[in-house]
Amino acid sequence: MPELIILGSSDAVTSEDHENTHMILVGEARVVLIDCSSNPVVRLKKVGLEALNITDLIVTHFHPDHVAGVPLFLLDSWLLGRKVPLNIYGLEATLDRLRQMMMLFGWDEWPGFFPVDFHPVAEQEMAVVLESHDFKILASPVEHLIPNLGLRIESINSGKVLAYSGDTSPSDGVVRLARGADVLIHEASGETIGHTSAAQAGEIARQAGAKRLYLIHYRTWEFDPNPLVEESRQTFPGPVSLAVDFQRIEL
Repeated sequence: MPELIILGSSDAVTSEDHENTHMILVGEARVVLIDCSSNPVVRLKKVGLEALNITDLIVTHFHPDHVAGVPLFLLDSWLLGRKVPLNIYGLEATLDRLRQMMMLFGWDEWPGFFPVDFHPVAEQEMAVVLESHDFKILASPVEHLIPNLGLRIESINSGKVLAYSGDTSPSDGVVRLARGADVLIHEASGETIGHTSAAQAGEIARQAGAKRLYLIHYRTWEFDPNPLVEESRQTFPGPVSLAVDFQRIEL
């Protein structure tokens, strides 16, 4: 049965116990890293996974707290002996910037470097990102400072659905993406440009008819995020909790 593991839950400014928001979806045949902040190799090891297990990487958008770990992840995978291709998915603008970033590191000159296959995601609602025999991942544009994607993960065997908002202002697109989801993981950075408050996240979850809400990408630097849960409960009648680093969610 697929499982989503939260590798980081913080907004851009991290704390000792909270890494930048990124996560990993573990299936029978595919292991999908969603965003790549810091260097995920150590965190993967802590949850019983190796960097070489990763089959796919989805990059939601090109902001440092979501892509800064990509060069190290690729470098470490190469140094650890990876030979099989890695698939990277994202909007065309995101993938273009990733390629430019890696060219600054001269990755085309790394001897024996493994193949990397880029897969552009259509900038349209419910675009298919990838399909496996145990899950399907769809993506929709959300409302951020730059082009960005939210994700919908559908478990084939259980029929359960998990949606992830990505970084976004309150968005009708997220409501549609999360329609009827068993779990909605929604950012709660605060009511600023390109972001969402906990109360707004609760309202999105209510409109979507989600069964459960997890808050993520919240402030952690010299800030207690626990009151955000009660803030969301003012607008969402279902269960609410903070997504925390190393948490596991079964699908």
